[in-house]
Amino acid sequence: MRILIVEDNRRLAALVAKGCEKAGFAADICHDLEGAQAALGTARYDIAILDLGLPDGDGLEFLAALRRSGSELPVLVLTARDALEARVEGLNAGADDYLLKPFAMEELVARLRALLRRPGQALGRMLVAGNVSFDTVAREVSIGGVTAAFSRRETDLLEILLRRQGRVVPKDAIEESLYAFGDEVSSNSIEVAIHRLRKRLGEAGADVEVHTLRGIGYLLSPAA
Repeated sequence: MRILIVEDNRRLAALVAKGCEKAGFAADICHDLEGAQAALGTARYDIAILDLGLPDGDGLEFLAALRRSGSELPVLVLTARDALEARVEGLNAGADDYLLKPFAMEELVARLRALLRRPGQALGRMLVAGNVSFDTVAREVSIGGVTAAFSRRETDLLEILLRRQGRVVPKDAIEESLYAFGDEVSSNSIEVAIHRLRKRLGEAGADVEVHTLRGIGYLLSPAA
């Protein structure tokens, strides 16, 4: 899952990104609206965090324009504006949720996951395919009811495939969801990650596997 963080306070933005990455998101940071607009035109995001007081404009105006363009990207507004009128204005402009500074990282992550559970967005807390289950909050994989050890990258990749199980996931869609702009991505990074995940699932006794459809993408489905 990939998140865009639009926050001009660089220290806060870095802390939020670190917390989101720990929760399983690939996080990109922009410190102004110009950068946010460029990021949205370049990558596909699952959700965004938007500050309001930005150096090159007001976040609410940016959000309203985003909604007028037809974007349904879930947006959590993060701001120090605590007046009731400000919160109402933010929600009316198209915000999906509103969190005041200062805040606890645990609450921020919980709110992000709640937004992604809404109809039309991602699935719920527990993702299940065959005897494989994944707790998206605890970030734990269980196979046949037994907790299995997966690396962070393997866990993130499995989550992407579980959220789209039964559907082919194009390679570029996996790359966009799995890696942020600053991550090093080689030409065969996805193939290597898929190979490792496939091996890990097999060793743990999973009754589902990752199938490769050459030139199209990858599919998580019952093992042959």
